[in-house]
Amino acid sequence: MTSALSSPPPVAVRRAAYVALVIALVHIIFGAIVRISGSGMGCGENWPKCYGYWFPPFDRIDLVIEVMHRYLAIALFASIAVLVATAWRSRQLMSVGGSGGVWNTARLALALWFAPALFGAVTVYTGNPAWATVVHKLLAASLIAVLAAATIRAGGFGGLRILSARGTTKAVGGATGAAVLALLVVILGGLTAKIPGAAIACAGFPLCGAGSLGGGAQQVQLTHRVLAYLLVLHLASLPFVFRKRGEPLVVLRAAWFGLALGGLQVVWAAWMVTGGFPGVVRSLHQATGILIWVTAFTMTYLTRIAAGRSVVAAQRSAEPSSATTSSALIANVAHR
Repeated sequence: MTSALSSPPPVAVRRAAYVALVIALVHIIFGAIVRISGSGMGCGENWPKCYGYWFPPFDRIDLVIEVMHRYLAIALFASIAVLVATAWRSRQLMSVGGSGGVWNTARLALALWFAPALFGAVTVYTGNPAWATVVHKLLAASLIAVLAAATIRAGGFGGLRILSARGTTKAVGGATGAAVLALLVVILGGLTAKIPGAAIACAGFPLCGAGSLGGGAQQVQLTHRVLAYLLVLHLASLPFVFRKRGEPLVVLRAAWFGLALGGLQVVWAAWMVTGGFPGVVRSLHQATGILIWVTAFTMTYLTRIAAGRSVVAAQRSAEPSSATTSSALIANVAHR
C-alpha cells in the first residue's frame, strides 16, 4: 500500500492547476487583443470602473474589450485562489506540501497575480507607454511559467511519467535555449506592437523589402524577426536531436509540439505582412507566440527533471521504500 505522505498529487490539484493555466493563457492572449484593437486606454484613467460602469454599453466595443480584459484578470485570481486552496487541503502530502511541491508554486502564482494586476493600473495612469507594456508582458509571462511549473508538479503535461524517466543535460541546454529565445521574441513582439509604426514597418516577408518605413521602428521589427527566425530554426532541430539521444517521450512530444507551433507562427507572420496586417491574424500571431513560450518552458522544466537538475517533491514521494516503488506509485495514480 502507498503511504498517505508519499502519494502523488491528487487529481483535484492537477485539474485546478490546468484550469488556472488555461485562464492565464486566455487572459494574456486577450491582452494582446486589447493592444491590437487600440482599446488599452478605452476607459481612460478610470480604474477599476470604466467611466462609472462595471460593464459599459455594447456600442462602445473598445470599452467592452478593455473591461472584459479586467474581468478575465478577476477570473484568473479566482482560479489561482482555488488552486491554492486545493493544494492547501493536500499539503500533508510530500508531493504537494514538500519542497518542490505544488503548494509552493501555487502560492508564488497568487503573489505574482498581484504584480501584473497592479502594474496594469500603473499602465493606465501613466498613459500606457511602451516600457510599461513590456514590463506588464514580462510579468504576465512569468506568471504563466509558474502556473506551468505548478501543473507539471501536480502531474500534468507528463509530470508523472517524467518521474521514472532519465534524460541528458544536453537536452536541458537545448530546451533552455528555446525558452530564452521564446521569451525574448514575446517581449519584442509586445514592443513591436506598441511602438508607433513598428508593427507595419516592414512591407515584405521574410525580409523587409521595398516600401518599408525604415528608421528605428524598422530596426525593432527586424530584431523581432531575426530572433523569431532563430527560434523557429532551433525548434526545428530539437525533435530530431532529442530522438537521436533517446530523450524521454514526454520531452520529445513537447519538442514536436513546439516545432508545429513554430511552423504555424511563420504562416501567421507571412499572412499578416502580405495580407495588410489584419487584426485577427495579428491576434493569432500573438496567441501562438505565447503558446510557444509555454511549450518551451514546459519542455525545459521536463528536461531538467529528467536530468536531475530540478528535483520536484513528487520524485521524493516516488523513491523506493520498504513497501513501494516509483512504478507502483505511478500505477496507483493510473488506477484511481
